Amino acid sequence: MVEAGQIALTVVMGVFLLAVAAFLTRLEDWRSYTPLATGGGYVGEQTGQVHHEKPAGIVRWLTTVDHKDIGMLYGLFGLLSFAWGGIAVLLMRTELAVPEEAIIGANFYNALLTTHGITMLFLFGTPIIAAFGNYFIPLLIGADDMAFPRINAIAFWLLPPAAILIWIGFPLGATDIGISAAETSWTMYTPLSVEQANPGVDLMLLGLHLSGVSATMGAINFIATIFTERGENVGWESLDIFSWTMLTQSGLILFSFPLLGSALVMLLLDRNFGTLFFAAEGGGPMLWQHLFWFFGHPEVYILVLPPMGLVSLILPRFSGRKLFGFKFVVYSTLAIGVLSFGVWAHHMFSTGMDPRIRASFMAVSLAIAVPSAVKTFNWITTMWNGRLRLTAPMLFSIGFVQNFIIGGVTGVFLASVPVDLVLHDTYYVVGHFHFVVMGAIAVAGFAGIYYWFPLYTGRMYQQTLAKIHFWTTMVGSNMTFFAMLFLGYGGMPRRYATYLPQFADWHMVATVGAFIMGFGQLVFVWNIVTSWLEGPRVESGDPWNLEDDGLKTKEWAWFERKRETALAATDGGEEVVPDGGQEINGDEPAEDEA
Repeated sequence: MVEAGQIALTVVMGVFLLAVAAFLTRLEDWRSYTPLATGGGYVGEQTGQVHHEKPAGIVRWLTTVDHKDIGMLYGLFGLLSFAWGGIAVLLMRTELAVPEEAIIGANFYNALLTTHGITMLFLFGTPIIAAFGNYFIPLLIGADDMAFPRINAIAFWLLPPAAILIWIGFPLGATDIGISAAETSWTMYTPLSVEQANPGVDLMLLGLHLSGVSATMGAINFIATIFTERGENVGWESLDIFSWTMLTQSGLILFSFPLLGSALVMLLLDRNFGTLFFAAEGGGPMLWQHLFWFFGHPEVYILVLPPMGLVSLILPRFSGRKLFGFKFVVYSTLAIGVLSFGVWAHHMFSTGMDPRIRASFMAVSLAIAVPSAVKTFNWITTMWNGRLRLTAPMLFSIGFVQNFIIGGVTGVFLASVPVDLVLHDTYYVVGHFHFVVMGAIAVAGFAGIYYWFPLYTGRMYQQTLAKIHFWTTMVGSNMTFFAMLFLGYGGMPRRYATYLPQFADWHMVATVGAFIMGFGQLVFVWNIVTSWLEGPRVESGDPWNLEDDGLKTKEWAWFERKRETALAATDGGEEVVPDGGQEINGDEPAEDEA
C-alpha cells in the first residue's frame, strides 16, 4: 500500500512539474537589454556569461545568472525559511508554556524540533549569507560577476528541492501513505536515526545532502571569484573584511560539508541496505557523533564568520572612523578557520572518552575564544570616541556585539570539562547557541539588509519601524535565551515537550520573549514590503553620507553610477533624509528623520 502510494505520488509530481514547465514557457517575454560599458547595470553586466537580451517576468528569475539576481533569490529563500523556522518555534514555545502535554503533542513537537534546527542552520543561515556574498562581493572587489555564473545559479536552484524534501513530511503526514516528518532531532544521533522506520527520515537526509552540495558549489565559486576576479587595484592588503570572512568561510565549507555528505550517505545505507557503519557490531553509534561534529563545529563558524565580516564592515561606517586593527581582525578570522577543526569533541565530553584527549580538546576550545575576543575588542575600540550615528544598521551591529559577547562567554563555560559535565544536554546549551545563531547571526543579517536596502531598491525604509524591529528583537531574544540559561542552571533537560512544574515560570518567560520576537519580525516584513513598494526614493548615490568620512566603499560607487543611467527609475521620487539617528560625542546636530 505504501509503495503504491509512493508511485502515485511520484507520477502526480512529475505531471505537475511538466505542466508548470509548459506554463512558464508561455509566459516568456523577452525585452531589449544593453549592458553597461562602465561597470555594471541594474539588470546585468557584460561578462560574456549573460544574454544580450534578457527575459522579463518570472522567466528572468528562473534563468538568470546575474550575481545580483541570484543574491536576491538567496535572500528571499532565506527569509522564507526563517519564517518557517520561526513559526515552528512559536508552536513549540506554545506547547512549552505549560508543563503538561496540552496543545501539539510530543510527536509533533519532536518533528518541529527536528526541522526547526535543520531549517535555521542549512536553509536560513547559509543561504542568507550567500545572499550578501553573491550580491556584494563582485561589487566590493571590482569583478563583473562571479567566476562561474551558471554554477552559481545551479547552487541556488538545488535549495528549493532540498527544502521540499526536508519539509514534505508534514503535509504527507496528513495522508495515509505512511510518510511523516522526521523526529530524529537535528543532530540525527544513531541508533535512533537508523531505527526510525519512517521514509520521511530518508527524504530529510536527501534534502540535507542537496543543501550540502549547494553550499559546496557556492564555496568553490566564492574562492575562485576572490582569487581570480579581483580588480587591478584590489590587492590582498586592500581586500575588504567581508570578502576575507567569506573566503575563510568557503574554505571551511570545502573541508567540512563533504564529510557531512559522506556521513549522510552512510546513514542512508544503514537505513535502507543493512550496512553496519553506525551499528554496535560495526563502526558504532559514536562514529556518527565524531563525523557529525567534525562538520558541526566548523559549521558554527561557517555561519558566524560572514556576519562578523558584515559587522566589521558596517559598524565603522556609523562610527565615523575606519575599523580599528584591520590586520588583526583578518588574522583572527584565519585563526578561527584553522582552530575550528580542532574542537569538535567538546560536544562529546560526557561520552566517556579518555581524560587526556578530553583535556586537549578543552585546551583548543578555550584557545579559540582568543581570536573571537580580538574581534570584539576591535569593534568596541572602533566605536570608542567615534561619532556614533544610531541608525538601524548601527543598532543591529551593536546588538550583534552584545549578543555575541553573551553567546561567547557562555560557550567558554561549556568548553571546560567539569562545567560541561553538569550542563551538557540542558537548556543552558540551547540558550548559549541561540545567542549565537539567532542573537548574533540573524541580527547581523538585519544590519546588512537595512544598510544596503537603499542600494538594491533605490528607496529608504521606514526608520521608526526599523527601530521598533530592533528593540522587539533584542528584548524578545534576551528574554527567551536568558530564561533558557536559567532553566539549564536549574537542571531542565533539552528536547522535552513536557517538564516538571518547578520550571514553569522560566518557560513562560521564554515563551513571552519568543512571541515578542515574533511580533518584531512581522514589523520587519511589513516595513520591507511597504518600503520596497512605496518608500521615498533615495536622491543620492551616498545615502549614508559615507564620503564625508572617507568610508565610501566600491558598492556605493557602483550604486552612484547606476543612478546616472536610464536603468534606474528616478521619476516620481521624493527626497528622503538618510536614517541619521542620534549623534553621540559629535559636534554635528542630530539629523531629522524622514
